[in-house]
Amino acid sequence: MISPLFAGLCDDAALFPPGNAPLPDAVPAHARHRSARYADLVGPFVFPVARLDELTPGPLELSLTLPAGPATLAPALDRLAQIDGATAVALEIAVPAECSAAEFFAAMDAAQTLTAGFDVFVEVPRGERRGDVLAALAGGPFAAKFRTGGVVAEAYPDERELASALHTAVTTGVPFKATAGLHHAVRNTDPHTGFEQHGFLNVLLATRHALDGADADRVAVTLAERDGARIARELGDLPADVVDAVRAAFRSFGTCSILEPLEDLVALHLVPDTVLASADQGAHA
Repeated sequence: MISPLFAGLCDDAALFPPGNAPLPDAVPAHARHRSARYADLVGPFVFPVARLDELTPGPLELSLTLPAGPATLAPALDRLAQIDGATAVALEIAVPAECSAAEFFAAMDAAQTLTAGFDVFVEVPRGERRGDVLAALAGGPFAAKFRTGGVVAEAYPDERELASALHTAVTTGVPFKATAGLHHAVRNTDPHTGFEQHGFLNVLLATRHALDGADADRVAVTLAERDGARIARELGDLPADVVDAVRAAFRSFGTCSILEPLEDLVALHLVPDTVLASADQGAHA
């Protein structure tokens, strides 16, 4: 029921703003998502390492976030090993503010035995360090993570800034994921905050265009597009090899709501509405 274009696209970041779901609610909700008709849409449960002591035993695939950088990796994995059933499948590691790209990747090299076997995403900082971090990622074993929003307007990169980052990643062969701000499928203005929000379908289509050789200006135009029907038409019947290439580049995005992206995909006729029956059951279980 879920197209390969959207398989595993939505990492469950229910614990994070603006959702901030309580952990005792978020874990069983994640289990319901993973057993619903739309389960193929859902990626791992995004979890901050600082809260590992709150996690109780039980089967759970995690994408661990490490905002303090690689120095926190060893103790986090040691603590995780003590929680029966919980396993990490991915690591999302930030570059600390005081750390240069060279220093960060030297620390990552030193920790290579710890990162082996995980999908590793390096959170690329905005500003002057971004170019050095992206250059260091090219040709290496790690993917990038881009922040696409937050709880304040300044946390949202505009379409030109995001286009430049995505274009660089795609053209240098660096896979990436996104986090924060992609609350809806299509570029929009949030009616409550007034924030300009990127759409996750815009990012998928922008990735496709960059793979086709579009320059950063063309990618920015795609990110700014607000016609959801037009975007859906372009994405609706991509050949299988193009879908594979797009998703090899754009791996996933973290969302505090699984149902909001799902409902948008249904509204745009990219996912059958029959999946919503299981969504309703899961929401009220």
